[in-house]
Amino acid sequence: MKTTILSAIAALTLGSAAANATTLYQDANGQVFTKAGEGRTVIQSDTPVFAKASKLKFSGVTYIGYVYDDYKSGLTSDGVTPYKEDTSDFEIRRAYFQLKAYLLDDSKSYFRVTYDVHNDNGSMDVRAKYAYLYLNNVFTNTGVEIGLAHRPWHDYEEHNAWLYRSISKVLIEDKKSGPDLSNSADFGFMFKTRTQYFDADYGIFRGEGYHSAGNNGTGMSFEWRATAHILGTSSHHHPEKNRYWDASFYGQYNKGHKTVTLADGSTENQDLIFGGLHTVYNEPDFLIAAQYVYSQDTSDVAKNTSAQAGSGYSINGEYRLGAEKEYSVLARYDAWTKDEYKSSDEHQDSSYILGAAWHQNHNVEWVANIIVTDNEDGSAKENENGTQYMVTAEVKF
Repeated sequence: MKTTILSAIAALTLGSAAANATTLYQDANGQVFTKAGEGRTVIQSDTPVFAKASKLKFSGVTYIGYVYDDYKSGLTSDGVTPYKEDTSDFEIRRAYFQLKAYLLDDSKSYFRVTYDVHNDNGSMDVRAKYAYLYLNNVFTNTGVEIGLAHRPWHDYEEHNAWLYRSISKVLIEDKKSGPDLSNSADFGFMFKTRTQYFDADYGIFRGEGYHSAGNNGTGMSFEWRATAHILGTSSHHHPEKNRYWDASFYGQYNKGHKTVTLADGSTENQDLIFGGLHTVYNEPDFLIAAQYVYSQDTSDVAKNTSAQAGSGYSINGEYRLGAEKEYSVLARYDAWTKDEYKSSDEHQDSSYILGAAWHQNHNVEWVANIIVTDNEDGSAKENENGTQYMVTAEVKF
């Protein structure tokens, strides 16, 4: 059954590139190949598969969870706006299915497509998250992604500093208490430079992200991340095994990012310019990370500030236990203050995360946590205040 499903997926994914029927082979790790080799066995299936690739690699990850939102009761500080009503739900927060097709002689160059199953107002919809061609070593120690590609920051933080994307996004992508400045993929190209003591991602993108409409003009977004590996450990980190200390500078210079309706009913096409400083120190027993982000006021209208201007910071850490560091306790604090024309109108939005995790094996991780939202009185997000209780299974293969 498993091999039949796998072959069917491969056929659906690669059918448009078909040339001749291909036999699929599988090794002991479950990786799929289109050529015979030592340790590979034929996948028996009645489903024909067609491909023009020397090797195919499948993977996936799903966040399955239960959440109970316990909001504050009564009215917010304005005496008029009620807090949100309590909710309880089972969730598929995200489900990703990924295919890499190795098409060139260079074994590190490939085409990747990742499908993203997400909740769209109660409907589980599928969209493309990534669809890009990666070319290795176009320059010394530098490759490039072309298409619907990674953006420079998010993937780095989620693999090296904040390891629990299944329960919360990183600060610059968070909406509930954060600034929602940027999401993790966009149309464009990104260079990736990797060395022992330094690496960087940098590129030009459309700027609005993979699930937003493009801007109305010609503005593009230059985006970057530069990371110093202070201990010389390069970027191939395994937090439960390695010691590393990184310091990063990242940001965006995004022209014509968003058309905003102002208080008088007029509109303004505003830029998004922000930068962040981040550091993370990790030992097999523990991790601690911190960052500061500043988003510039780009409005040209008198007595007005741009919609995404502000500043904030995030601190997170975890402590690991067990013979294989399979148990963790984790914590995180975020704070963001949106800029206003009058400083008296500025209010800090903040949240706390406390939780525990169990890495059952390489494929399954369990997390139980709470998220306390504590937005300041007078904040536009004050009605979000309350406590969220979550149980999550992250399943990957």
